[in-house]
Amino acid sequence: MKRFNHFLYGFVPGLILPVLFMWVYLNRFYPHDLSFIETLKELYPGILLGKLLLLSAIPNLVLVFVFYKSDSFKIATGVLIGGMPYFIASIFML
Repeated sequence: MKRFNHFLYGFVPGLILPVLFMWVYLNRFYPHDLSFIETLKELYPGILLGKLLLLSAIPNLVLVFVFYKSDSFKIATGVLIGGMPYFIASIFML
């Protein structure tokens, strides 16, 4: 695993994983028949999008924990930095 210990190997999944989790969550639990983008546009003015962003950042924290425990610190740093835009946006939307 030390061979793959690079920042970009964590940064890219750190950016993609919250969006993927948000898409799965909205398709599974949101009752409308709208598309993903239309659902986000509907949620934007309210506080629900901020809560959804915080919820979608949880898989990033799990991934950071897994990489930290396997001594892949650069990958864990990349995942954490990749998740920062979601944390910052959710704080401003709450």
